[in-house]
Amino acid sequence: MSCDLKHKIVPGLIDERDLRRIREAVCVQVEKIYDSCREKDCIEDARVLFWQKGINDLINRAINVKCRRAEVLDVYADTEPVPFKRGFYTVDVKYFIRVTLDFFVPEGQGGRIVTVPRQGLVMFDKKVILFGSEGGIKIFKSHYEEHGVDHKIKTKLQQDNLPISKIEVAEPICLNAKLRGIADKCVAGLSDVDQIPHAILSGLAKGEALLEGADDEVEALGCGTILPTRRVVVSIGLFSIIKLVRFVQLLIPAFDFCYPVKECVAATDENPCELFDNIGFPFDEFYPPQIFDFPGAIETERKSCCRVLNDGSQAEASIEG
Repeated sequence: MSCDLKHKIVPGLIDERDLRRIREAVCVQVEKIYDSCREKDCIEDARVLFWQKGINDLINRAINVKCRRAEVLDVYADTEPVPFKRGFYTVDVKYFIRVTLDFFVPEGQGGRIVTVPRQGLVMFDKKVILFGSEGGIKIFKSHYEEHGVDHKIKTKLQQDNLPISKIEVAEPICLNAKLRGIADKCVAGLSDVDQIPHAILSGLAKGEALLEGADDEVEALGCGTILPTRRVVVSIGLFSIIKLVRFVQLLIPAFDFCYPVKECVAATDENPCELFDNIGFPFDEFYPPQIFDFPGAIETERKSCCRVLNDGSQAEASIEG
């Protein structure tokens, strides 16, 4: 660190002595969170929609199914004011979750596993009510152009100051998957594709992979040569945070400009090992951390060991920490 920067306050923890070094009050425009809530949803026995050929034959022949992985593909949100309740808004959220499934198919004396990667889609809806305050203005911006008229910057996000819904989602957890029986006929001509929005379907088709072990000649989506006799349902755990924000000007204390305090480290063609020498040896990859190296892991195991016996009494296994 250079001498002129060693006495600067850098991003990180501060103490009481640093508070005395505040230099000015700064007016900044930021997204202020007016209200937020956290959700822990267990999506139980949600139907999995498919859009590729051959899947009906595979589902009909499978004896079991397992959900290997789930990922949030997209999220739709719609914000509307609550009638007769000023400042409050309903936020309707629709999650599109893509799943990877393993089908256990009988073959010969045993069976085999057919993996359908990222080809199933689960849709989940929820509605929450949050405070978003009142007021609405139009925001116009322009970009400086020397010796000319400044160009206007037009973006949908900056056109007004109405509440903006923001959804933060952790990667879902696959809890369970089942095969369920259905009537052996098409349902009023409604296929899985009809239930998937066109924009989502286009994104799914771009990443479509070949379906291993399925008949590509079979007509797709249930109303073709092979009629569906069963459907796949999955249970998924979903953690999310839903927020309502507005663009506002806030007055905040500032220490100084945020100068970079370290130099960039990069490898060169002449000496590519220089960057590699700065990387620590990955001991955790060779020696996986033990339970006491994970925060809260021992306490979690202690709670799970507490079991209820048949007579109603409790027995707790002691764990040496």
